[in-house]
This record gives sequence, C-alpha cells and structure tokens, in this order.
Amino acid sequence: MNKSTLAMAVAVGVLAQQASAAGFIEDSKATLGLRNFYINTDYRDGAGANKNEEWGQGFDLRFISGYTQGTVGFGIDAIGLLGVKLDSGGGTNGATATSYGGTVFPSKSNGEAVDDFSSLGLTAKAKVSQTELKLGTLQPKNPVIVTNDGRLLPQTWQGGQITSGDIKDLTLVGGQIEAVKGRNSSNNEQMSISGANTRGTKFRDSNKFIYAGGDYKITKDLTAQYYYGNLEEFYKQHFLGLVHNWAIGPGVLKSDFRYFNSSDDGANGHDPLFFSTGNYSGAANGKGKVDNNLYSGLFLYSVAGHTFGGGYQVSNGSSDFPWLNQGDGSSNYTITDSQIQKFGRAGEKTWQARYSFDFAKVGVPGLTAGLVYLHGDDIDTVNAKGGEAANGASEWERDLSVAYVVQEGPLKNLGLAWKNATWRTDLPNTRSQDENRLIVSYSIPLL
Repeated sequence: MNKSTLAMAVAVGVLAQQASAAGFIEDSKATLGLRNFYINTDYRDGAGANKNEEWGQGFDLRFISGYTQGTVGFGIDAIGLLGVKLDSGGGTNGATATSYGGTVFPSKSNGEAVDDFSSLGLTAKAKVSQTELKLGTLQPKNPVIVTNDGRLLPQTWQGGQITSGDIKDLTLVGGQIEAVKGRNSSNNEQMSISGANTRGTKFRDSNKFIYAGGDYKITKDLTAQYYYGNLEEFYKQHFLGLVHNWAIGPGVLKSDFRYFNSSDDGANGHDPLFFSTGNYSGAANGKGKVDNNLYSGLFLYSVAGHTFGGGYQVSNGSSDFPWLNQGDGSSNYTITDSQIQKFGRAGEKTWQARYSFDFAKVGVPGLTAGLVYLHGDDIDTVNAKGGEAANGASEWERDLSVAYVVQEGPLKNLGLAWKNATWRTDLPNTRSQDENRLIVSYSIPLL
C-alpha cells in the first residue's frame, strides 16, 4: 500500500469515529493559492535552441485540519495542485528526449507541453503533546532535504516524518521518503543524483531516503544543528551547522556556518551507472563515487532596512556536492543555491556578495529588492574519454529581485515579483544564460 492510500485509510477511519470532535473543525484552515508564472531563459552561445519560454497559471488548494481531542490527536491535510498552460509553443518549452518535461510543464511524447497537469496529495497526522507524526504527502525542508518551489507548482514527496519539540530548546526531526513528484510532473518518481539521473536506459534511482537531525538553541542567539541523510545506493551525508545573531551598534550581524561530509553508499561505490558527476581523471565524463566535503560561511549585517552580506564556500573532494536531484529541478541547502546554478562542483571555491533593502523603512511597506553576485573558480572537468576538459575554469552569476506585496485594500496580499539572473562560464561545451521570471501571486482564505 503506498503512502497516499494509507494516509487516506487512516484519515477516513479517524473522521468516521471523531468527525465532530472539538478542535478538528474549529482549528482547520483552507486556502487557495494562485500563481501566474512566466519564465524566459536566453542562451547566449553554443548550439541548440536560443531560448526556453513558458507561461502558466497555477492553483494550489490546501486544507490543514486541526486535531481531535484526547491524549492522541488525529487529523488530515490535503493539497491539490493544478497547472494550466497559457503559452509554450514554437519549441520553446525546453523539453529534450532525456528530460522529464519542459521548464514548467510536463511534455507529451512528441515533446510538446501538455495543456494542464494536476495532482492530489493526502497526509494523515497524529500528535501527542509536541510530537507530531505525518504520513503521506510531505514538503520537508532541512539541511539534507529541501522542497523546491521555484516554478509554477511546488515539489512534493511521499513518505513519513516525525518531529518533536518536547525537549526545551531542542527540535528533532526524522523521516523516510520513498518517492518524489517534480515541480513539472503529475507522477511520483524514485530518487537519484546528478550523474545517474539521465532519463532512458541508463537512469538509476532509489526508493529510500532516510533523514534525521535536530536544532538545539544553546542561547537565544546561538543555534547548533546536526543532520544525517542517506539515499540508499547513492550517498551518506552528515551536516553540521552553527547560526549566531549578534547585536552590533544599531544593527544585527548574523553568522551562518555550514559543513557537509558526503560519501558513497551501496552501488555508488562500484557501479558506473550509479556514479556521481565530478572530477575523476581517466573515467568517462569524470564520473565516480560520491566523495565531497563542503565548507561555507555567510555573514549578513542588517540595519535600518539594509542588509549587507558576504560569504565563501569550498567544495573539496573528487565528486560534485550531492543532493536529491532527479534532473527535473531541485534545491539544496548550500549558501550558493542560486536562481540558475549551485556552485558546488568538485574543487570549486566560491565567494559571494549580497545586498537587500526593505522599503518599509522609507514609507513603502511591502516593497523589497535584492542583489546577489557569486564567483566560482578552480573548476576542473573531464571529457567523455576521461581526459582533461577544463583546468581552473570559472563561473559567475548575478541575481536581481524586486517584489511588492499589496498591504491593504481589496487587493491585499497580491504579490508581484521580478527575478532576473545572468550566468557566465568558460567551461567547455557549456552555454551561458540570461533568465527572467515574472510572478503574480495571490492567496484566498477559504476557512
């Protein structure tokens, strides 16, 4: 029995017995989220299509129940997703013979974008004190698994998760994931990593990702983190984090230190079809087993609406930094996870500078803007025959964002956003990009 079916069975049983229980209905919430999403990716060089372009309207209906009364409270959550194509013609949807779909929409067998796609997710839940168990559709976000919401509809996962806040200043979480539904898909798929996730006869995947960890608040300003993740047959990953807030003068300095240790697991240690991308000389396309240590530090100083920041990251080891990546769009917990690139290649060293401003400080609440620049060096890559392809190559990305949320009146909570990115690289056989995203969002409370 899959997780959605089991969640439904549990939920139906609970509701049949306790549908009128106080708390279940009174604490329930329902919202309809609307997102109009346009994306245009312009390729500056190389062969192939000059651009990818898609436009759609997304609907995100969510129901979150309260809990029945008693020592153990029960409830059910639901998420219904629908994406409607507004424009994706002329071969600009970005679909290829080996991809899951286009930039935004799934594609038909002929490569054209579908007219619409949808999915329904159910989650059964139980709670004792401050400990909560969820089973079914999940959207976890922690250092070893991050849900992506960078397109028309969000990514979802199938599995179980338990979180606990019963110990003062300590939050614990653990779970197991068996499948993932991409942001441009209606289907649940198994999980993979870069290097093994090419669609077709060579695709390799896993139906078991386990994770556990916690955040401990040492003081009100200092939090320590440890998390562990294991994608069966691919990699094991340990994470250590330390976040500190320090009042300096009129502002606050936030320090964010992160360390990932990633190593091979199962078939990834010996089977080339499970190998990761990386820098293994003599191996076809530089692929090999997962072997990566990633260190980073990010510093942000906020004062009077301004936030100034800078950071540095080092990706050591022979493989690229690994994360759950089915090749259909994904996120990770690095400080360099940007609009276009990740900056986590084997050996890569990346520095960044950033600035943002909240215009509420000058009388325009709801208006924000931000700018981030990243520059990565020391990238070595290997060609299809195992020889050197790049020695000390570099890449850079500049991300600009402007957003406004209406604060009052009949259009209250209407959001408008523009995200612009430029990425350039001297890596061989790699196409530099410019990208624009325009997003209009609105949330309607139903309960």
